[in-house]
Amino acid sequence: MTIDYTWWKDASIYQIWPASYKDSNGDGIGDIPGIISELDYIKDLGVDIIWLSPMYKSPMEDMGYDISDYEDINPDFGTLQDMQDLIDGCHTRGLKIICDLVVNHTSSEHEWFKESRSSLDNPKRDWYIWKKPKYDAEGNRQPPNNWMSYFSGSAWEYDETTGEYYLRLFAKGQPDLNWENETCRKAIYDSALKFWLDRGVDGFRIDVAGLYSKDQSFADAPIVFKDSIYQPSGHLTANGPRIHEFHQEMNKEVVSKYDVMTVGEICHCSKEETLKYVGATRNELNMLFIFDVVEVGCDESDRFRYNGWKLTDFKKAIQSQSEFTKGTDAWSTVFIENHDQPRSVTRFGNDKKYHNKSGKLLAMLETSLTGTLFIYQGQEIGMTNVPRSWSIEEYKDINTVNYYNDFKAKYGNDPDFKEKEEKLLDVINLMARDNARSPVQWSAAKYSGFSTAEPWMRVNDNYTEINVESQLKDPNSLLKFYQKMLKIRKQYKDLFIYGGLNILDYDNEQLFTYTKELPNSKSPKAYVVLNMSNESTKFTPLIDGDFKLIVSNVNNDELDEAVLTPYEGRIYLVN
Repeated sequence: MTIDYTWWKDASIYQIWPASYKDSNGDGIGDIPGIISELDYIKDLGVDIIWLSPMYKSPMEDMGYDISDYEDINPDFGTLQDMQDLIDGCHTRGLKIICDLVVNHTSSEHEWFKESRSSLDNPKRDWYIWKKPKYDAEGNRQPPNNWMSYFSGSAWEYDETTGEYYLRLFAKGQPDLNWENETCRKAIYDSALKFWLDRGVDGFRIDVAGLYSKDQSFADAPIVFKDSIYQPSGHLTANGPRIHEFHQEMNKEVVSKYDVMTVGEICHCSKEETLKYVGATRNELNMLFIFDVVEVGCDESDRFRYNGWKLTDFKKAIQSQSEFTKGTDAWSTVFIENHDQPRSVTRFGNDKKYHNKSGKLLAMLETSLTGTLFIYQGQEIGMTNVPRSWSIEEYKDINTVNYYNDFKAKYGNDPDFKEKEEKLLDVINLMARDNARSPVQWSAAKYSGFSTAEPWMRVNDNYTEINVESQLKDPNSLLKFYQKMLKIRKQYKDLFIYGGLNILDYDNEQLFTYTKELPNSKSPKAYVVLNMSNESTKFTPLIDGDFKLIVSNVNNDELDEAVLTPYEGRIYLVN
């Protein structure tokens, strides 16, 4: 097998969410100088690329994903010079840096939208999606259709100035750009892409990259949730009729002229559709994020409609994430955490009884899977979800807050409301985006060493037990194990990064066993066995061969060849 080694395929990528990473000036908000102060720590971790979540100028309705100026920095995070210093500081250390590209929508504070909403005949009116109201039988004004916002309620916002609605699939202050307008697209390319590529960034993670092309009928969505007026519009707004044309144009006009990488957030789509985005010869994206793993157990239209999952569901999701590129020229990603997802050690491990051990098991899982690897800040020390004891008032994320408020408005007068509320709060505590957004736990000092002032969001209560400083001193810590696994991933990159996945025990609800191997190769294969349960179980190899243990998450004196203890994992080379 001939392997196409490319820098962004071999890379391990570390995501930083600026508001919660490190505060340098004592205002309680993370900032770019704070990130710069930890670049050596990031380099020592063993990653190759930093992915920086939005640092652009923004009113922060959706924590920076509502951009008011693509060409400036949010003052809370620093200055344009600070950003250039970060780019240069990464490059000096042999690191690359990619930024978030948020071009499905802007902030309503962006100058483009201010012009667009100013009058019906403004030249930028058509840069956003405007529609006239509908009226019901009683003459009441209604939105143009029944599309639901991803942040609850209608996806349309009425604007008094011109008497029309604008589409905003997310927050009120996030009007969707009209990609049907060629002049608008060119302005996006110049302001959001070229501006930063010319300053040295090495690519983009592209936010909601499947949403730019809407079905131009703007028809009502079918009824999926009978208890809701507004309905998910996925088949009318995601993977739309011109989406691949738009990505090909963006690649041709801008991206292909630089040696950079792109990874698109696509979330959910069929294998056939997915391959259109990332087939190498299609010239759209280098890779994408699909959410099969991180959203296992959830309704894909509503993360808070949670049904739970079994290990077989998890295996199916891993297989889907790892194997959709098999036999093609496409490429995949590996991730189990990001800024929109809960903490993996809570979600897929046991963060109470087996915190370090299950965290190490998940590190073994992730670093042995095919594709470009993404790690989220704090994942390397096993940061957990926030405590269940926190009240709803501690949650900051617009998605969670809006959802809870809608729920309360709908069911608040029901006699069994408290019971319903507790069930919802259980799911919020498991799945809310806030879980990933509490400040990074640097030390056991006040405010976890994140800041000298009270942070914008409460620090997780367990910062005195789980923090970077203590784990740097402990040779058996989860942090040290991540450093080790990232080295092993590169040492055996042909197997782990490029090798094919073969699940050996698909129906087993306790063990997850798979091999990684190169097709038509006489080289050794990797054999990975993970006990993803709270019970010990017998270990019986499922293939023949000469087994050589290369890594385990238990000490040698605890290793029993015939038994896998709870959350024990092993990786062997097999000849």
